[in-house]
Amino acid sequence: MKTNVFISGGGIGGLTLGLKLARCNIDVTVVERLPGPGSVYKGELLQPKSLEIFDSLGVIDDVFQNGHSISDLELIELKRAKSKAEHSTMSYSILPTPYPFSLMIHHETLKDILRQKGEEYPSFHYRANTVCKKINGHTVTVEDRETKAETEIHSDFIIGAEGRSSVTRDYMEVDVKEKKYNHHFLTVTFPRPKEMVKGRIISTYQSFLGLFPLPDDEVRSVYLIPAGEYKTLRKKPISEFHKLYIEMCPDLDGYVNQIEDWKKIQLMVPLKYHAETYVKDHFALIGDAVHTVHPMAGEGMNMAIQDGSILGELLCDMYKEGKLDPANLEWYPKVRKKRVAHQMHLSHLSALVYSYPYRLVGWLRNKSLQRMERDSISHYKQMLNISGLGMWRETLYDRMIQGGVLPIRHDSLTDEEKSTTAFTENQDYPWKGKEALQ
Repeated sequence: MKTNVFISGGGIGGLTLGLKLARCNIDVTVVERLPGPGSVYKGELLQPKSLEIFDSLGVIDDVFQNGHSISDLELIELKRAKSKAEHSTMSYSILPTPYPFSLMIHHETLKDILRQKGEEYPSFHYRANTVCKKINGHTVTVEDRETKAETEIHSDFIIGAEGRSSVTRDYMEVDVKEKKYNHHFLTVTFPRPKEMVKGRIISTYQSFLGLFPLPDDEVRSVYLIPAGEYKTLRKKPISEFHKLYIEMCPDLDGYVNQIEDWKKIQLMVPLKYHAETYVKDHFALIGDAVHTVHPMAGEGMNMAIQDGSILGELLCDMYKEGKLDPANLEWYPKVRKKRVAHQMHLSHLSALVYSYPYRLVGWLRNKSLQRMERDSISHYKQMLNISGLGMWRETLYDRMIQGGVLPIRHDSLTDEEKSTTAFTENQDYPWKGKEALQ
C-alpha cells in the first residue's frame, strides 16, 4: 500500500495534521493503537490559538456545539481551608483574537470531530486498533491488533505522533531526558453547580484545586498531592476525597459526593522533556513524541495542535510546489522549537510556584498574582503566552512589579503594541513567498 504521509498516532495532534493534509488533497494514512475511547485522562482545555486553527480546518462550529467557553480564570488563595479568600481574575478578553476565551471539550469528542471531518475527504485514511510494528526507510509495517494481519505501507514522509512512547522517535534514535516533579495530580469529572461557569484555581499554601467547567453541567477537576501519597489516600474511604474538595470549595458539597468509587479518579504524574531533534531525513515528531510539559492550562494538547498545524501547512506547500526534499522539514522546528521551549519554561515556573508547601511561598504567590492582575502589561503578557497567540517574555522589570518593588502600570496597551507581540502569518509560515522550498 502507498500513501504520501504516514502518521503513527491518532491523537489530537495526529488528527489535526491528518485533516490539514487531507484538505490539501494529500493522501494521508493515520494509524491509532487504541480501538476506541481511551481510559487515560487527556487534555480538554483548548486555547485561543487552537480555536483559530480549528476555524481554519472547518470544524469550529462542531467544537463550539460540544464545548464550554471560559472567558475568565478565577485565582483564589485561601490562607487555610474555609478561611476568607483572596481573589484575582485573569481574563482572555484583552487578547486580539476572534476567540478571546478558552474552551473545555471532552477529549474523545474532539477526536471524533476531527476524525469524522477527515473522513469526508477521500485522501484521508484512518485505521484504529492498529499498531506500528516496524519501520524500514520509507516503509512501515503495521499490525491489526485484533486479526494480527500485517500490512506494509510505503510513504514519502513518516510522522511520529504516538505520545510519550514513540516508535518513530526510537527509530530516529532521538533521546529525551525526563524531569519529574515533587507532586502528582488527582483528576476526575463530576456534576457541577449550574452557576459554576468560570475556570477556578483554588490554592492554599500546601495544596491546589483546579476546576474547569465542561458542557452538560460537568466539571473537570485537578487536585495536587505530594508525590507518593496516592497509595495512602486510596486506602481511606472515598468520603475523605470528598472532604478535601469541599474544604477548598464548599460549593462542591452535594456534587463531588456523587463520585462513589476511587476507581473513577485517575492519578496524573507530571513530567517534562524536550527532544533536541524534531526532524531527521523524511521523519518528523509532533506533540508528546517530541515534548511533554507540566500540565497547567492544557499546554500539551494545544502544543500538539500547533505542531500539527505548522507541519501540515509546510507539507501542503511542499506538495503544492512539487518540492519534496526532506530538508524542507527543517522549517517546522525553526518555527516551533523556540515557542515550545518558552511555553515549557512558563509551565515549569508555574509548577514550581505550587510545588513548595510553605506559608511564605503561598503568601508570595498570592501577592504576585494580585499584582499581575492589576498590572496591565503583566496581565496581557500572561494571557498572550498562555493563549498560544504570541510570545512576550517577562523581564526583570515585570518581576519587580509583581514582587511589589516597583509600582503597578495602569496604561492600556495600544492595538499596535499588541500586534507586535502576536504571531504573524509570516512568523508562522516563514518559508512562504520566498522560494525557500527545495
